Amino acid sequence: MAGAPRTWGGRFEGDMDALTREYTAGSDAGLYEHDIAGSIAHARMLGKQGIIAAEDAGAIVAGLGEVLAAFRAGEVTWRPELEDIHTHVEVLLRERIGDAAGRLHTARSRNDQVALLNRMLVRQLCDDAARACVAFIRVLARLGEEHAADAMPGYTHMQRAQPITLGHHLLAYGEMLLRDRERFRQCRTRTNVLPLGAGALAGSPYPLDRHMVARELGFDGVSRNSLDAVADRDFAVEFLAACAITQMHLSRLAEEVVLWASAEFAFVKLPDAFATGSSIMPQKKNADVAELARGRTGRVYGELLNLLTNLKGLPLAYNRDLQEDKAAIMAAAGVVIPTLTIFAAMIPALEFDLPRMRQAAGANFSLATDVADYLVKKGLPFRSAHEVVGGLVRECEARRCELGELPIEVYKAASTLFGGDILALDVDAAMAARDVAGGTAPRQVRGAAAALLADLDKG
Repeated sequence: MAGAPRTWGGRFEGDMDALTREYTAGSDAGLYEHDIAGSIAHARMLGKQGIIAAEDAGAIVAGLGEVLAAFRAGEVTWRPELEDIHTHVEVLLRERIGDAAGRLHTARSRNDQVALLNRMLVRQLCDDAARACVAFIRVLARLGEEHAADAMPGYTHMQRAQPITLGHHLLAYGEMLLRDRERFRQCRTRTNVLPLGAGALAGSPYPLDRHMVARELGFDGVSRNSLDAVADRDFAVEFLAACAITQMHLSRLAEEVVLWASAEFAFVKLPDAFATGSSIMPQKKNADVAELARGRTGRVYGELLNLLTNLKGLPLAYNRDLQEDKAAIMAAAGVVIPTLTIFAAMIPALEFDLPRMRQAAGANFSLATDVADYLVKKGLPFRSAHEVVGGLVRECEARRCELGELPIEVYKAASTLFGGDILALDVDAAMAARDVAGGTAPRQVRGAAAALLADLDKG
C-alpha cells in the first residue's frame, strides 16, 4: 500500500518494495495485550516524571485502553504494511487521540520495546507450561497411587528385567515433569527483569523511573546493562531448552503408549477418543496422539537449534535477526503445552490389561535377580550367586520352563543353600522386597505419590 506509515521513514524516500515489506514483517499479531500493557506503564511513568505533559499521558493511557478494547472485540484488521504489533498500536492510537500519540515513544526505542514484549511473552508461557506440567503430574500421582501394587515388567535394553509396579513406572514420568516444572519456573525468574529504559543500546537521557514501570508490569527488577538488555535472548533459549526437555519426556511416554497398545505387548487398550482408524484395514486402532507427540518433538528441538544458531554470530546490540525469536518461542510452546494438556486427558483414559501385565512381569526369568539375592542373604558372594542362577536359567531354557517351575532338587543340586522356600518366590514378593526409598515396593510407591503431590503444593 503506497504511503503506508513507517515509524522510521524520515530518512527514506519512496515506498518500500512489497517483497521487502512481506519479508520483514513480524509474527506478533496476537501479542497486543503485552504490547499495550507495556505502553500504558511507560506512558504513566512519562507523565509522573514530567517527561511529557500529564494531560498527554492521560490521553495516551485512555486511548490505549480503547485500542485494547478494539483488539479484544476483533475489530482490528491486520495491515501487513505496518510491519508489527508495535506499529499497529501506535497507528491505531494516533487515529484516536491525534498528535499526542507521537509522545508515547519518548524515552524508548523499538529495541527495548521489543525486548520487553519478548520477556512478557516468555514469562506468560513459562506460567502456562508450568501449570500444564502440574495438571499432568496430578494425574500421574493419582494413577501411581491407584496402581501402586499392580505388577508389570520393568525393562532394560527393551528386555524384560525385573518386576515393578505400574504405579512406579508412571510416577517416573511424574518426577520428570516435576523437574520440567522447575525449569520453567526458574526460567521465569531469570526472564522477569525489565529491559525498558535501555533505549536503543545506550540508555536514556530522560529522568526515567524504571522501577515504577517494573512494579506496574510485575517485574522483579530492572536490567543493569543497556547493551545486554536489548541484545540478550538467553531467557528465550532457556525457555526453548525447557520445552525441548519436556517434549523429550513426553515423547518417551508416547513411545511406551505406542508399544503397550500393540498386539505384541497388549498392555493397554486405546480409548476411542484418543485414537484413529485405518482407511483400508477395518480392525486397526492407531495411537495417533502418541505418535504425533513423538513426531513433533523434532519441531521443538529445531526451534532451540534455530535460536542458538541465530545468536551465535550476532554482535551487540540489536540486530534484525532477533525478530526470529518470537516465532521460535511460540512454535515450541504451541507443541509442548497442548501435548501436556492432551496427555493429561489421554493417559488416565487408557485401559490397562492388569492381568496380562502381571503375567508378563513374572515371565522370561524376571525373578532371576531375586533368586541370586536369596543366595546372597544366605552368605554366598553376589558374583558366585550370579553364576549359580545363570546356570539355573540355562536349565530352564533347556526344560522350557520358568524358574518357579524347576524341581527343588535342581535348585539344591546347584547350591546347598537353597531351601524349599525358594519355590514361594513370586512377583509380589520380589516387588515387596524392594522396600527402600525410591523402590518399587507398593508402600514406597504410595509414599512417592504423596511426596510428589506435596512438592507441588510447596510450589
